[in-house]
Amino acid sequence: MAAKQKPKGEPFSVRFSASTDRAIEAEAKRLKRSKSSIVEALAEEAMRIRRFPGIGFQGDDAGRRAVVLGTGLDVWELIETLQNYGSADRVVKDFPLVDHRHMRLAEAYYKAYPEEIDEAIAENNRPVEEWLELYPFIQFHGTRR
Repeated sequence: MAAKQKPKGEPFSVRFSASTDRAIEAEAKRLKRSKSSIVEALAEEAMRIRRFPGIGFQGDDAGRRAVVLGTGLDVWELIETLQNYGSADRVVKDFPLVDHRHMRLAEAYYKAYPEEIDEAIAENNRPVEEWLELYPFIQFHGTRR
């Protein structure tokens, strides 16, 4: 998820069980973030998962990304593929683990969070020269070079 500064709501108090509080404290310490920012990130993910059943999240703290469960693909990967293929039917035909429900889910998520997905697609499509400047040791395989 993109880490843009969002307007804050009204503060409110919450009290967690001792075990949950310890887990949040440990996560905050591990990530060098405040407990408040950890709880906010977890709540945001939980709300998205509830709003879009079939979406999950993976990756490290700074690089958490939405995935379509059961496909092995991130939402941005399905959206980029859809944009390249031109139709969900073609994507479903070429990707055996992807069905029309997965495509509708990815498209709905993209409609709700277009900046997040467009940013991930743009990151993936950096020019080879940029990647080599950032990571001079990497090697490209396939059609990128």
